[in-house]
Amino acid sequence: MSFKGGAGGPARGLPWRHRMLDNEMVMTTKVEKIAEQVKALLEDEREEFLSWLVDFEIEHSDDWDKEIARDSQPGGRLERVLGRVHKDIAQGRTKPLSEVLDNS
Repeated sequence: MSFKGGAGGPARGLPWRHRMLDNEMVMTTKVEKIAEQVKALLEDEREEFLSWLVDFEIEHSDDWDKEIARDSQPGGRLERVLGRVHKDIAQGRTKPLSEVLDNS
C-alpha cells in the first residue's frame, strides 16, 4: 500500500489515512503540503518535529475513547444502536464471541 496525494478533498467522515483509491492511501492537499514540508526539513528539525508529533498524539490518545463514552450515554449518538443491541441480546438473537471467532 502506498500514499498518493489527491486534490479531491477528504472522504466524508473519514480521516485521510482511511481513504483508499485503487488500493492506495489518499492524502488531502493540505496534508500533502505538510508532508512535503516535513520531507524538506533538516534531520535535526525532522527529529524535533517527530518528537513533537509523538507528544501531541500521546496527549490526544484518549480523545476517541472519550467521544465513544459520550456517545454511549443516554441521548448520545449511539443510543439507538445500543438499544437494538440490548434488545437482540435479550431476545437471544446473538452468539457468544467464542462461537464466532476462530481462536486456533
